[in-house]
Amino acid sequence: MHRKSVLVLAVSALAALPMLAGAQTAEPPNLTGNVALTTNYKFRGQDQDVIGNNGFAKDSYVKPAIQGGIDYAFGSSGFYIGNWNSSVNWLPGNSIEMDFYGGYKFKGGPIDWDVGVLTYVYPGNSAGSTTEIYGAGTWADENIGAFTAKYSWTVSKDYFNYAGNKGGSGLDGTNTGYLNLSYTKEIVPKLTFKTALGYTFFTSDIKSLGYKDYLDYNVGVSYDFGSGLSLGGWIQGGSEQSAFNLISSPGVDINGVTFGQTTFSPNKTRFILTLTKTL
Repeated sequence: MHRKSVLVLAVSALAALPMLAGAQTAEPPNLTGNVALTTNYKFRGQDQDVIGNNGFAKDSYVKPAIQGGIDYAFGSSGFYIGNWNSSVNWLPGNSIEMDFYGGYKFKGGPIDWDVGVLTYVYPGNSAGSTTEIYGAGTWADENIGAFTAKYSWTVSKDYFNYAGNKGGSGLDGTNTGYLNLSYTKEIVPKLTFKTALGYTFFTSDIKSLGYKDYLDYNVGVSYDFGSGLSLGGWIQGGSEQSAFNLISSPGVDINGVTFGQTTFSPNKTRFILTLTKTL
């Protein structure tokens, strides 16, 4: 499948909204959809488009991705399910990431809580498939802004193929954790400031391969044009860049010595633009 397949999936999903809405009961559920175009899809600070035409790492600054999904809330019960998709290019034979999730939101004192499970699926190459359970809490004030803390815990055998479990490595990615702290505040009408810090805690099996726990960061603003259309600009990246280096050019081997080899880290800091339409 190719990038245009993601757009087809997103458009098809959105086209189904009226049919689902027609099935509403006396208490109508909340059904929303979204489509986006971004200059570079980063997940937890890492580029998700890294395989170049020559088979080595793609180190270009702009790597456009098409994205889209739908969310379905079961009325006021607090339960919800959803799907989100994006074009990707980091696993051979795969070009789409498909996320499926479900959870429960509720109020506890001054905190809005959210617990659920999320599965990342990569058609064509299941080595990257990962399942996490998560819990998040948000405290919000109109004048101060909204603070959210979220922790995701891996329950699948591997964490995005880092352990190489399906390849027969014998290593385990279960219990890898990810902590994310974020803050959001509308600074002037229609212009919202957003920032986040995340930290990935790898298992000892994954770290035995040379990978390191790392910090990722995201800071930027989003402007609301109205009618569900918004444009965001973000600076995103991650620490421990050399621990994730990929070969972008093999160089030349002369008498067993390599000359001119270059590398690229998917954690490299980038400025990213994302245009989003919600429905």
